[in-house]
This record gives sequence, structure tokens and C-alpha cells, in this order.
Amino acid sequence: MDFIDEIHQKSTTVTICDLDRLSTKTPSSTSASPQGRIKLFGTILYQKNRYFFLYLSLQFSRVNMASLRFILCCVLVNCACATIVSHDGRAITIDGHRRVLLSGSIHYPRSTPEMWPDLIKKGKEGGLDAIETYVFWNAHEPTRRQYDFSGKLDLIRFLKTIQDEGLYGVLRIRPYACAEGITGFPVWLHNMPGMVFRTTNKAFMDEIQNFTTMIVDMVMKEKLFASQGGPIILAQIENEYGNIMGPYGEAGESYIKLCANMAQALNVGVPWIICQQNYAPQPMLNTCNGFYCDNFTPNNLNTPKMWTENWTGWFKQWGGKNPHRTTEDVAFSVARFFQRGGTFNNYYMYHRGTNFDRSAGGPYITTSYDYDAPLDEYGNLNQPKYGHLKQLHDVLHSMEKTLTYGNISTIDFGNSASATIYTTQEGYSCFFGNGNENSDATISFRGESYVVPAWSVTILPDCKTEAYNTAKITTQTSMMVKKPNEAEDDPSTLKWSWRPENMDNFVLRGKGESTNTQLFDQKVVSNDQSDYLWYMTTVKFRKRDPFMGKNMSLRVNSTAHVLRVFVNGKHIGNQHAENEKFHYVFEKDAKFKSGRNVIFLLSITVGLQNYGAFFESVPVGITGPIFIIGRNGDEIIVKDLSSHKWSYKTGLNGFENKLFKTESPSKWSFESVPLNRTMTWYKTTFKAPLGNDPVVVDLLGLGKGTAWVNGNNIGCYWLAFNSSSDGCSAKCNYRGAYYAEKYQTNCGEPTQRWYHVPRSFLITEGVNTLVLFEEMGGNPSLVNFQTTRVGSVCANVYEKNVIELSCDRKTISAIKFASFGNSDGNCGSFVKGTCEGSKNAVDILTKECIGKEKCSIDVTAEKFGVPDCSGVARRLPIEAIC
Repeated sequence: MDFIDEIHQKSTTVTICDLDRLSTKTPSSTSASPQGRIKLFGTILYQKNRYFFLYLSLQFSRVNMASLRFILCCVLVNCACATIVSHDGRAITIDGHRRVLLSGSIHYPRSTPEMWPDLIKKGKEGGLDAIETYVFWNAHEPTRRQYDFSGKLDLIRFLKTIQDEGLYGVLRIRPYACAEGITGFPVWLHNMPGMVFRTTNKAFMDEIQNFTTMIVDMVMKEKLFASQGGPIILAQIENEYGNIMGPYGEAGESYIKLCANMAQALNVGVPWIICQQNYAPQPMLNTCNGFYCDNFTPNNLNTPKMWTENWTGWFKQWGGKNPHRTTEDVAFSVARFFQRGGTFNNYYMYHRGTNFDRSAGGPYITTSYDYDAPLDEYGNLNQPKYGHLKQLHDVLHSMEKTLTYGNISTIDFGNSASATIYTTQEGYSCFFGNGNENSDATISFRGESYVVPAWSVTILPDCKTEAYNTAKITTQTSMMVKKPNEAEDDPSTLKWSWRPENMDNFVLRGKGESTNTQLFDQKVVSNDQSDYLWYMTTVKFRKRDPFMGKNMSLRVNSTAHVLRVFVNGKHIGNQHAENEKFHYVFEKDAKFKSGRNVIFLLSITVGLQNYGAFFESVPVGITGPIFIIGRNGDEIIVKDLSSHKWSYKTGLNGFENKLFKTESPSKWSFESVPLNRTMTWYKTTFKAPLGNDPVVVDLLGLGKGTAWVNGNNIGCYWLAFNSSSDGCSAKCNYRGAYYAEKYQTNCGEPTQRWYHVPRSFLITEGVNTLVLFEEMGGNPSLVNFQTTRVGSVCANVYEKNVIELSCDRKTISAIKFASFGNSDGNCGSFVKGTCEGSKNAVDILTKECIGKEKCSIDVTAEKFGVPDCSGVARRLPIEAIC
């Protein structure tokens, strides 16, 4: 027993081990009677060399040493040994050690399973320790008790892909996720009798208990929590409730307690977090979301300072511009957070992703979930953001022990400049921060002088040598380009067929699937089965009716995102909500006749409300009132149709008949393909673009609708909705606090023009099919397929730095610009300055880089010749063609 005693004395008991597969039978030479069996307490023991041992406690004494050794051997072979995750007030601890953890959000439904390994690998190569994802209830349970975990919804496969790459996982089970999805919860939940979201409503609590428990059981069955040997180190319950908790009153506080109790009772063996929740019951860990979280203070001394959503940019909305957050500012926010005691940072988003199908919410969130993230929508590196943050991650990881165990002291130099010193017995690490938006700071520290640019943080791992500054980018900028489809002889011309959306069957009759004498919210009727809902009623006028002979109009008070109006089969107009004013009045002249008249209203949703207190009660559709108004001079007659008999039909015939499927038997016409025709289906075939570069389809010329490739819904398009022509800038000043409208591009253009077509959607050998449903009218002849890739790479690097240029699996073909000195300009428009090195920089880079996929350049005066720049810091701007 000396060996067992030695393990016990040197180890710390921390948790139990999973013994499901372990037999307690002893070898045949030992009695298998109850008196001879071993009771296994299954306690994991941790050693510095990271081995785990199982300490066995004997229930009865009639077990010999051979049996004990046999059991120990079985345990070491069969036991899925746990990773021990805990925390203290400083950091998350893993296997008893405090950790600096850098995480990134990648949402599995916003990409494809074929993309997951590459995205996660790039996250790891970018210096991440963990991948974070929401669990999307509305996607997994679109109909009550009918679940979908197939394809891009295969949560378990995604988590195992994280595990295969050797990264940790952060699983935000919620039950609520904003994420700009179609809704925070499934719509059927809204339609349950007596339902109220996010409060102590019993029906609501029963449903979130059911879903949360199901997800936990699925994950535990696959042994994916760290306590089972899996990758998941943190789980989340609820999400950003603290932001909107006030209107719920005491019920809100009770609700959070219920959520916390429910989570704790699930016994997942890892800490639970609740973001944006100052009122977070113990042992829940409250965390911060936002553009900056350096001033965040947890609500408990035993909770570490954690940042679950560092917003790397912002989302796009139809009719809006493209928002960008500068690389320097994101890096500043992270460095400032760790300077002030933070130890866990998660980027939201790390991969941008695509809102396929009908998954975009908001309302009015675009199909591209851009977010200006380090990995773009297609999985390409977004440089320089990706590379600059990678360098920051490497520096922070090198300081992990100091940051998590060191004593912290600060020096205030005034004018928003400060130093933070982390001290351990082994040494020091320093942050020099300058929060001034305009002035650089000169900091004197231990006999040395350091210049810290405005709105930046300098990191010195040894408190002597500057290893990183957030405002000094020494990584390349990649300029992405679109290339024509080289697989097509003439990629600009596709042969189209078409057919109209058939509305005759019910439009002329004015009858749908259900009837009622009131106007209903679209969510109630459609149950989120479609974006389209028809409201229909009939009105009869007699020849002597006071309305006849008067100028008549139809007035509709609408909360439909898009409204199309027909009277007696004639389209009289359409209107959509703008500038987030989702209640508006539609009024157009209409001709009514003596006898029976049919009014036919089509309400179209563009995502559903998914944020705010009681957001489920926000109406959408046509809730009225609706009037027919007759005018004859000063005489006005009003007829209220709100309580008429209204008939409803969900969806469109083309969707029901699956016209988007490649095997659809419906007849399509190749003759006289119409342009700018509303409610029309178009179809064409194309060859898959050659190579492995991501594929996009350019839908310029279309109006609004939906697109499918080989039956896969690639999302909603709305090119007819241009952004405003003002508010954009050619260059963004990274200095000063960021907000969503600070730096925008794409003024006066369609919000989104290119749409992602994952390679897994395509047939490599053979013909592919593109189907469009066009609501508003457009010109499909301009549609074409392209690939996106790095076209050129640029750098603008200060002397005494090393820059690596990479064309991302393509070779460098030419050096367009290079000059060592004080050149000016931006990528694509560099110009030489007043001083330049004596050696030809273009020739040097041509020799070192042409024909290579990547090359490294040491930027020194010796290499490029010493230019006299009158004391100005010397730099090497480069532009290379891929």
C-alpha cells in the first residue's frame, strides 16, 4: 500500500471520475462475493506532471493487494479522466491552475460542417484557447417536441470538432440567445396559452427546463463536459437579462434565481456563467458584454473578471451601411481589459458567418452576419485584425502566470496615462496604458522613457522591453477580390427559365385556411412556418351605396415589415417599414365595384423581434385598423373593415410545391423571360467554380426575395433597399470610444450584394441549379457566380520589426510598391515620401518574395539603406500582388 499512500499524500482530491464503464469484479483468484468487492469512491487526484489517479477506498477488508492493483489498472485504462474546472476571484482554474483564456465565437448554424475544422483550426492558430457558441433553441425545436440536429445543426459534431483540435469549448445553452437570430425563442412558445417569456410563468419555465435538460443530457451522453474528460469548460444559463430586467420587477429577480437553481441542479461539473447580470445568484458567475469591459467589476469577490462578448464589430441591417471596428481599437480593448485584471476574453464574433434559410432576425438583419470579425464570412483571414490579435494573444499567454498570480500595483501619470505592474517572485510584467484620444504619452519608468501613442496600450512582459503596442500594427493587410467563374465559357451570361407564383386558386376566391372576425398578429397564425401570410376579406357594395361614385382609397395600419396590397386581383401598391419604424400607414387609391370586392393583403416578415423586455408581444403583420375611405369634395365616408370576416393563408404555393428543389416537376418556360416582374420564380444552371476558393453569387439587379443553390437556401436578398448616401468615411480614426456608426462604408449601395455559396452545396462534376423567388421585380440577367480570394497584401511596418507576407495558399506574383523611409498613403494608394533608403526596396522584396506563398522581411536600415528622415520614425510600406 506504500504506492497508494504516496499518491494520496502528494495529491489533492478535487472531483469524481466517470466510472460507468468500470467493472468492479476482481480476478478469478479472488472471491466475487459481496464481502470481496471494492467500493470505488472514484476521486480524481492531480499531480504536477498532469497524471490522474483514482484513489480507491475499500468497503470491506477481504480484498488482496493483487485485486487492488488490478482495479487500479482498469481504472487508469477505462476511466475518462476529468479536466478539473473551477475558479477563484482571479481566474478560471483548470486542473488547479489559474489560466489566461482567450476564446472566440463561432456559431455552428452560420457555417457548414465541412467548414468547421478549418474555422476552428484557424482559431487555434490565431492564439485562441476556446471556441464559444450559443445553442439555438428555435433552430433545434422548430415545432414543439420535434427536434433537428442534422447538418449544420449537428451540435455534437461541432463540439467534437472543437475537441479534435485540442481546444476548450464554452457552451451558451441559455435558453435565450439574442445573436440577431430570427427570434430569441421558438415562435410556437409564444403561441402557447398564457405564455409570458423570461419570467416565473410556469409554462415558460417548464419548456426551458425541458430544452435545457435535453441539451445537457445530449452533451453528457457524449462525455463532452470537462468533468467527463470533454472540452467544455463553461456553460451559460440565460443571456443579457440584466439589460432589460427592470420592467419585470420582482418576478425578474425570482426568474433569475429559478434559472440559477435549474442550472446548478443539472450537475454538469463545470462553472455556470450569466452574462450582463449584476444580480447573479451564487454560484453563477456574472460576466460582461460590450465594446469595452475594462471597468467591469464582478458582483462577487470569488468571481473572476470575465468578458463573454467583446464585439469585434457590429451587425448589418437591410437599408443600412457596413459598420467596421478598427483593428487597433479591438486590440486596445483587450489589452486594457487584461491590464485591469481581466483573465477571460471571448470575441463576438470570431467567425462572421451566414444567416442561411430564414435564420436572420432583428428584424431586418442581413443574410451576411458580418461583424467585421477576424475570420470573414467565408472563412478567410480578415487581415490585419486576425494577425494583430494573434500577436497580442501570444504576448498575453507568455505572461499567464504573472497575470493570474502576480500582485497588482498601478501608477497614475495623469492625462489618462497609467502603468500597471504585475509582480511575482520570479519577475514583473507591465502594461502602459494611454486612454487619451488625442495626445501621445511619454512614460518614465525605472530610468527608461517610453512613448505610448494615444488610445493604445503597450505591453512589456519583463517591464523593460516593449513586446506589443495595440496601435502599432506589424501584420499585413489583405485586400480581397472577386474573380469571375472560370468554369463557365461566358460567366456573365446564364440561361434563365421562369414561371409565375400561382395565386389564382385563393386570390380570386378570397378564401384561405382559416377564418375569423378579427385581425391577428402574424406570429399567431403562421407559427413561424413562413415569412408570408395572406389576409383576405370580401366587401359588397350596392349600386345605391353611399360609397359608390366617390373617390375611394384603402388605408391599412400595418406592422408588416413588407406589405403588398391587391384589390380585385389588381396590385395597387406596396410599402415597407424603414428606419426601424415598424408601424406605418399604407394608403392608396383603389377601385371598388358594385357587388363583391376582394381585398387581398400580403404581409411579409424580415426576421422577428428578438430583443428587449416582453419582445414577444411586439406585433408583426396587419393588426389594423383597416378602412375604406370615400371622398366627394368635403364629404368623407369611412368603412371600418377590422371586424370583417378575415381569411388567412400561410405561405406561397411555390414554396409548398418546392419549386426550389432541383427535381421539381413543375413546368418552367424559357420563352420571353420577363424582367422586373413581381412574384416570379427564376431558374438557371451553372458549373461550380474551379479551385477551392470560397464561392459567392452576385445578385446585383434583383429586388427582394430568396435564393437556393441545389435546393439549399442561401438566404434572403434585398438589393432594392439601398443605404443612405451620407455618413461614410474613407478612413477611420481608431482613437476614441467605438460605437456602431463611427466608421461605415457602402453609402448609397445595396446593403448586401454578394451571397455565400458554401462549397459543400455544390456539385463539382456536373450541373448546379440556382433558383430565385423574386417578390418585387428585378433583372436576373446580371446574376453571376464568382470566387473570393486575396488579391493583394499590404504592410506599413516601422523599422526594427519583422513583417510576414502571405497570399493564403497562393503565390506572390509581383511587388507593386515598396519604399523604406517616410512614404505615405494607404494600401492600394501608397506614395513615396521625401526620404528613401539607398537600396531599392522593390528589388529586395522581389528577390525574397516572388514565387513564394509567404516570406518574412526584417525591416532594418542596414537591409534597405539608411535614409535621412530628419528624426521621423522610418517605415516600410509594401504592396504585393497575389
